[in-house]
Amino acid sequence: MVPVNEPDDFVSRVLGVVESIPPGRVMTYGGVAAQLGSLAARAVGQVMARYGSDVAWWRVIRAGGHPPSGHEAQALPHYRAENTPLLATQTDAAYRIDYAAAHWSPPA
Repeated sequence: MVPVNEPDDFVSRVLGVVESIPPGRVMTYGGVAAQLGSLAARAVGQVMARYGSDVAWWRVIRAGGHPPSGHEAQALPHYRAENTPLLATQTDAAYRIDYAAAHWSPPA
């Protein structure tokens, strides 16, 4: 019998990457997917939406440095507490993460 991957294997791996992101640093949804050898950025977003409340969800951001959609106000205190580099913008959130300064890649 061929072993079948557990259905939550992708979920566990996504959450493991997110747990490894240090305070004040961020990864994009696509970056988390790439770390897992995947192109499934949207699937990472689905994992975060369903299972991410127990990890530092604010450390996974949208491309362009934008905080998680719909959670901009809830994420801001976390960014400030962790001294995450922020940039002022004219968007509804009035900020985005300075991705060049805050980007993190796990060691190879």
